[in-house]
Amino acid sequence: MSANTQRTETRSAIWSRKMVVASYPSRPGVLPVLAVLAAVIGAGLPIRAAEEREPAQGTAKQVDLGGGVSLEVVYIPPGEFLMGSTPEERAWATGIEGGATPGTSREKPEGDPRPTRVKHGFWMGRTEVSVGQFRRFVEESGYVTDAEKPGGWAQCFDPEWDGYHFTTQVMHPWKRMPGKSWRDPNWAFPNEDVYPVVCVSWNDDRAFCQWLTKREREAGRLPEGLEYRLPTEAEWEYACRGGRPRAFFWWGDELEAGEGRLNISAIDFLPGRTKTWPLAKAPWSDGYPFVSPVDHYGEKGRNGFGLADMCGGVWEFVLDHFDPQGGHEEAHFVETDPHPVCRGGNYFDVPGNARCAVRLGIHSTSYSDSRDGFRVCLGRPVAGEPAK
Repeated sequence: MSANTQRTETRSAIWSRKMVVASYPSRPGVLPVLAVLAAVIGAGLPIRAAEEREPAQGTAKQVDLGGGVSLEVVYIPPGEFLMGSTPEERAWATGIEGGATPGTSREKPEGDPRPTRVKHGFWMGRTEVSVGQFRRFVEESGYVTDAEKPGGWAQCFDPEWDGYHFTTQVMHPWKRMPGKSWRDPNWAFPNEDVYPVVCVSWNDDRAFCQWLTKREREAGRLPEGLEYRLPTEAEWEYACRGGRPRAFFWWGDELEAGEGRLNISAIDFLPGRTKTWPLAKAPWSDGYPFVSPVDHYGEKGRNGFGLADMCGGVWEFVLDHFDPQGGHEEAHFVETDPHPVCRGGNYFDVPGNARCAVRLGIHSTSYSDSRDGFRVCLGRPVAGEPAK
């Protein structure tokens, strides 16, 4: 299998690597006041106790990882949304501005909009897990990632790539590279602690969450009945929308309104290059031809739930396995040949791949790529989750 098909046969025509869910929180909030009071009275509980059990939307807390490193999580209340994308959205994604290839079936797995409910509140990392946070995990646990194991490799940018052929098929600039990992993703610049960690697999991401759960439980700081894990697809989509009605991006349908909010393929030269990526791109400079620091765009780059970098940045692994028929309200797993799901787009992708609705099926649970990272979720255990 060639480097560009290592991800999975469901990869889009843009990279030949992944495949491609939208969310509509009708009202992502707490129950109406009267309903809360009725529940409290019926349960015979004091009002204050009931309020303490349900944090306010946007409540944030710092999680101590040790060594002077912390991780911030934000509370997201239960709610409802529409999963999927409209024909109009899919048409835009395959158009000139969206940058995908017309006539492909890449957008089909997004499915038409359908009501979906997130039944329980959860906490989610304000940002993707950073290099520094992942480094702390490795230092304390001694964990070895899939890419670092004997025979391991990561899919990384090829510095010898020459894909500037506007009249012929565009050559894809990623290839399989032994010896590359989260420590060295083959950037042409230092891999700083403030960048989102990449070249980590679905297995690696779950190992980080397991370590964090154990650490917090032993310290007596883990809320009863909760654990750190990857978010489910439904949780991720709902969180990505930020409480906004269904739209292409968390800020709305207009790509131009994304200026100063996200890092995707834009008018930025790659290291040592004098030309931009020949496919569709944002018509401004976001200041970073490759990765940008997590939460680089500050308040403007945060959605209605206060989450940063939900569109663009790096693709984010979620807990579910890919179902080509569409995402599920409850987490979806298969026993044979699982393809984990990634969401959100990345720093070198076209705008059509940075929509809230896009979902990609990854080649395997051990696959590592310099465009893929993750963020944590603190929530109830998920039924059917494969053993770690």
